Amino acid sequence: MKHNYRLLSFFVLIGFFLGACNLGTDTSNEQATAAAETANAMVTRALETAAAENIPSATPEPEATATSIPANTATATALPITATNTAIPCNRAEFVNDVNYPDNTEVATGTAFTKTWRIKNTGSCTWTADYVLLFDSGDQMNAPTSASFTSNSIAPGETVDISVALVAPTTPGTYQGQFKLRSPDNVAFGINDHAQAAFWVKIVVPAAPQLTKPDLLATSFTITPNPAVQNAPVEVSVTIKNQGQTDAGQFKVYWLAGETFTISCQWVIPALAAGASITQTCNTYQYGATHTNITTTVMVDTDGNAVDESDESNNEATLNIEVKSP
Repeated sequence: MKHNYRLLSFFVLIGFFLGACNLGTDTSNEQATAAAETANAMVTRALETAAAENIPSATPEPEATATSIPANTATATALPITATNTAIPCNRAEFVNDVNYPDNTEVATGTAFTKTWRIKNTGSCTWTADYVLLFDSGDQMNAPTSASFTSNSIAPGETVDISVALVAPTTPGTYQGQFKLRSPDNVAFGINDHAQAAFWVKIVVPAAPQLTKPDLLATSFTITPNPAVQNAPVEVSVTIKNQGQTDAGQFKVYWLAGETFTISCQWVIPALAAGASITQTCNTYQYGATHTNITTTVMVDTDGNAVDESDESNNEATLNIEVKSP
């Protein structure tokens, strides 16, 4: 509205000047010319003003605003843990340790020995006298095919010492026998979680030494009764063997009862052929006090080593006994 009003005013003013130029004849040409020029100038200014006001002003476009796009962030969702109860098998065992003859123990050719394992019942069933030790594979070494190993009940979680009588082979080498257990319903089982692994005995049979000299040792040593009785005679029995390849000349054998360091019994052996054995006894000694555990000793050819032997380290044997009051 304001723009239109100004434009109308300019044109009215222009008309006024033009009319003035045509008024009375007494107006000079100079005045008319000046008025016309003034009118033209005003018209030009009016037109410029109107044009300027009609041109729309440049409106700055709004700057683009950076919009943060949220990152596609993976959110870890904890999965619920479901407890799974695994059933414990009825028959399963666990090897605890070797009670004797650990792996690679040397055993002389043809020697009888007893191997013992400590085994734990890790199954859910109780082992009874109807459970047996079972030879599985490998070197049998005179082991029975099966044998009872307990007369008691071995509950789950309990341990038992399982033994088997064996004989070392006569040929030098390394021998290993595998064993398992068998339930009364004829199911063989072993150790570890799957109850299928065997436990074993592993020995080394060394080559027999060449004994070109005599070799004396006590192969048997007993005291009767055992436990002994205070102030009552005991009988000592000692068997001596010459396992060398040469005859032995005279030598002495001593027995020390253990109460003192004095010799309790002694024997003089005039000679002992290669491979031969001799048994000596003594029943004159009495223990004068009670003992819960006393070590007695047999000494073969230790009085000056009268016999030159292939092995001088095997001339002693010990036996622990108990002495009770009457």
